[in-house]
This record gives sequence, C-alpha cells and structure tokens, in this order.
Amino acid sequence: MDAYLAVVSKREVRAYDPRPIEQDAERRILEAGRVAGSSKNRQARRFVVLRTPAAVQQAADSVYAPENVRGAALVVAIVVGGKGPTAFDAGRAAQNMMLAASSDAIGSCPNGIADAAALQAAIGHDDTEQVATVLTFGYPATTRDAERLSAEEWIARADRKPYEEIVQER
Repeated sequence: MDAYLAVVSKREVRAYDPRPIEQDAERRILEAGRVAGSSKNRQARRFVVLRTPAAVQQAADSVYAPENVRGAALVVAIVVGGKGPTAFDAGRAAQNMMLAASSDAIGSCPNGIADAAALQAAIGHDDTEQVATVLTFGYPATTRDAERLSAEEWIARADRKPYEEIVQER
C-alpha cells in the first residue's frame, strides 16, 4: 500500500477479533518501533509486552478506556526515561508500530494513562522512567479495506479541523 494512503486511512481500532496475532507480525510491529528515530540516537525507550492476564488487567485498570486493553491480542507499554524529547521519541515509535500493524491488517489504538502508579506496578519500571502510552493491537472486529477509497476520500471523511485552520504561513 502507498505510504500516504496508509497514513490518511489509519483509524483507531477499539473492538478486536479474539484471534491471536502471528509471531512474525508481532515481531514486525515491535521492530518498526525499535528502529524509529530518536533524539541524538539516545534510544531512551523500551517496549514492555504485557502477556500475563494479571499484567493485562492491571494495565487495563490504569488507562482511560480499559476495554481497549482487555480485548486486545497484543498490549505494549512504551516506557521512556532519561533526558531530551522522550515523549516525542515515544510518539515516533508508537506511530511506526501502528502503521506497521496496519500494513498487516492489524488494528491499533494508543491508550491514555489515568493511573500512572497502578501502571508502574503492572510494568515494573523504576522511578527514573515513565510509561508514555499503552498501545493495543488486534485484528479489527469489523474489517475495513483502506484501498477502497482514495487518499482524498479518506481525508474528506476524517473528523478534523479544516486544512486552512491548521496550516499557516508567515
């Protein structure tokens, strides 16, 4: 798929089919995050894959939309630490992972953190680190073909502020 079409057709998926994600697809998702750029190549991030039911439940209880985590086939916490623009770097890794997943027809959703202390207990990171986001992945309960519409049609359907309101020149 064309990269531009992949970007403009990407939508968050919050309802997942129960089937597991294949190991090679999971590896591609995590590799896409691993190779994302980082400020001064510090790579001050790591990915914690939550596999045990207890860890998944703890993570679900710590985000704003617990059902996203409970229904996912793959749950990944992006943990950052150190100095510099770590939140920006975490976002770069997250977007890479979500786009890589999309290329394998796997849906994804970033989840905001409501209770950082509870999430720290689930992840096990120390006080010099924090979880930037929890990503959920899974095959969408309702499939969608990104190539059924043009990039322009996807853009027209997006619930976003108008281009002229967002893009400014000086």
